[in-house]
Amino acid sequence: MSRMPALFIGHGSPMNALERNRYTEAWRALGASLPRPSAVLCISAHWLTRGLAVTAMPVPRTIHDFGGFPQALFDVQYLAPGDELMAQRVCEMLRPLPVALDTEWGLDHGAWSVLVHLFPKADVPVLQLSLDATQPASFHYAIGQQLAALRDEGVLIVGSGNVVHNLRRLNMRSGAAYDWATRFESFARRAITARDHVALIDWSALGADAALSVPTPEHYWPLLPVLGAQAADETAEIVVDGIELGSISMLAVRVG
Repeated sequence: MSRMPALFIGHGSPMNALERNRYTEAWRALGASLPRPSAVLCISAHWLTRGLAVTAMPVPRTIHDFGGFPQALFDVQYLAPGDELMAQRVCEMLRPLPVALDTEWGLDHGAWSVLVHLFPKADVPVLQLSLDATQPASFHYAIGQQLAALRDEGVLIVGSGNVVHNLRRLNMRSGAAYDWATRFESFARRAITARDHVALIDWSALGADAALSVPTPEHYWPLLPVLGAQAADETAEIVVDGIELGSISMLAVRVG
């Protein structure tokens, strides 16, 4: 079995689940270009826990973890199968870290709003791995290093978040990108393609641009396990990018 790529997707608004725009078209083209995975392991910005957990149920439920959107978005059901054996495998790969086998969570919108475009038939098994909110950036990068071998078993690792994510500074008038958001996204692009993972782990060193672009880290963190899973001989490609509403980066990355 050939090695699966690893992906980071800037997911943006949940409405991207329903919309056909340049981002979602890029996701669809990306999904169509991939070999069929044995499973998808998704790490979403929207599942934060104390310690790690992985979903382990026959069919993860579709979680509508938002408000104020049209009913059509709440009507979306992405009922991909789970994979309880793969959940056990994830636990094995992450030892000695304890990982809880979760039967309550499901797929949040960080996962399914992207997967409806990558795999619209919902016929590939999907698991979610949580983000440990108590740990630093280096921990999330190391998780990717520990899970990298899953790629050789046909597992597609998908991180879903946003490199720039500041909802308090949305530009609802013109939508034009703030200078600080453009600079930080440009930094991320350069560092990703140059394989400067140290700089990406220590993003806060960029000072004010970083503080505005990453006011809280949960949307940035899903990038790090994807980069941690990158092999020494692999390049990283920017699939699509752009900044929406001034302060939401839609940067998407393919590793391998």
